[in-house]
Amino acid sequence: MRFCSLGSGSTGNATIVEAGDGARPSRVLVDCGFSLRELDDRLAVAGLVASDLDAIFVTHEHGDHIGSAVALARRNELPLWTSRGTWRAVRAPELPVPVSYARDGDVIEIGELRLHPFTVAHDAEEPLQLRCSDGSRQLGVLTDAGSITTHMVDNLQGCHALLLECNHDRAMLAASRYPASLKARIGGRYGHLANDTAAEILAACLHDGLRHLVAAHLSLENNRPDLVRDTLADAWGKDRGDVVIADPQRGFGWIAVG
Repeated sequence: MRFCSLGSGSTGNATIVEAGDGARPSRVLVDCGFSLRELDDRLAVAGLVASDLDAIFVTHEHGDHIGSAVALARRNELPLWTSRGTWRAVRAPELPVPVSYARDGDVIEIGELRLHPFTVAHDAEEPLQLRCSDGSRQLGVLTDAGSITTHMVDNLQGCHALLLECNHDRAMLAASRYPASLKARIGGRYGHLANDTAAEILAACLHDGLRHLVAAHLSLENNRPDLVRDTLADAWGKDRGDVVIADPQRGFGWIAVG
């Protein structure tokens, strides 16, 4: 199993998860927060085209995550997975798109991949994040949540790789030019994860098999990669260089979950 990001931040999010050793691996696009044209360009950087995908999974309805997912599903006749709450929030039930509904606790099989969605605390209608597996390796994807829950931590146990939101540094957010209402939303229980909260989640999920850690969804104005690396490396007990930072514009290249 391997994964890569086409971009991770407030301007757009998209992650590809791939499994299988044959000529035609199974691939799922997790979120699609870009225009169709931009998505095609970003897929090309990853060595893919849209027809290489097998499905789309949308975690929630915010524009930087759903983006052109509906248009992509229609254009390429791809199954689109999301929660009923997300689909209602998009107000697109009438669109001729093959939609399958995901729920917390489901096991979704897409070729060689198994997706395990779970609920999180975020200000969306029915947000889901994912644990992905090829049957032997586990990847946890947690890119939009405001706070720690026992359920979240339980679903991230045993992961060999983690894609973990580190949206903001608390001091930088407090000193930023953002209006008070936006600061409250970002830093609130249903907003986004601060670096120290992400480190708490990491500490609660540590085990000897965790080999890869990616910090994602960094705010351009309210965070810095060096702060993220320092905080997560301390919690992980690894070197700062072992923490991969997802670039808000370019994401990161393929990482094999071994």
